[in-house]
Amino acid sequence: MIIKKLFVLLFVFCWCNGYSQENLNTYKYFIVPKKLDAFKKENQYKTSTLIKYLFTKNGFTAVYDDALPEDLEKNRCLGLLVSVNDESSMFTTKTAMILKDCASKTILTTVVGSSKEKDFESAYRESFTEAFATIKAMDYNYTPPEMKQSEVIKNSVPMETTKHPKNSVDQVVVKQEATPETQLYKNTEPVATAIEKAVPVEKEVLVREQMDANMLYAQEIPGGFQLVDSSPKIKLKLYRTSIPDVYTVTYEKDNGVVFKKDGTWYLEYYLGGQLISEVLNIKF
Repeated sequence: MIIKKLFVLLFVFCWCNGYSQENLNTYKYFIVPKKLDAFKKENQYKTSTLIKYLFTKNGFTAVYDDALPEDLEKNRCLGLLVSVNDESSMFTTKTAMILKDCASKTILTTVVGSSKEKDFESAYRESFTEAFATIKAMDYNYTPPEMKQSEVIKNSVPMETTKHPKNSVDQVVVKQEATPETQLYKNTEPVATAIEKAVPVEKEVLVREQMDANMLYAQEIPGGFQLVDSSPKIKLKLYRTSIPDVYTVTYEKDNGVVFKKDGTWYLEYYLGGQLISEVLNIKF
């Protein structure tokens, strides 16, 4: 079970790196049918309730198909319809979520989540949660097509375009003006400063020592690295995968994955059916 979850996590992580979340960001609503086509009864095994909960919990605006907001009633293309592909067998519950637009075009199909739980409600909860990891990883942030951030800034203050030194993506830099003509009020009276005193040297030393205590040092071993603390005690063993900066992990808690994202190392693993993410301070 742990190995299966690990492969799902690796697949979702790699898949989402190559997938643009803009495909979801242009949709305001996610419509959940009270009766999914994959089931005979309305909200059977609480499946519709669970799907709506997963979307709402992760920052999406989810609505039932019989309670649409006014703007969605007038324009169904504001939302994506959620459906379920149920490939369950006698001993395994296997499901995937499918998101379709107002023209019934498939926008996204998740990975297949699975469960061997005998209780149907528990099985669908586990498989839906695993499948939803694809959608959760999309870093969704609704952006109305007619109100993109660059257009809002363009209409308010002067701007110029520059290249980000890391990824060379065009970014908007706002020029701040501070002239007598642009100020609403000029007050020459002294004001209290908000600047705090510098941290004493002793306190800086304590902070640095605490950071060093949390530092994990990488020592090369066959197939990867072992991470040791200042004791020294082996805390983790990382094993290389075919993906750069992604390692499988064996340690005292469970199996998981360590990967580097935006310059920071993360450890992710499942605990009690929940995905746990921890930041690591590694020195290679």
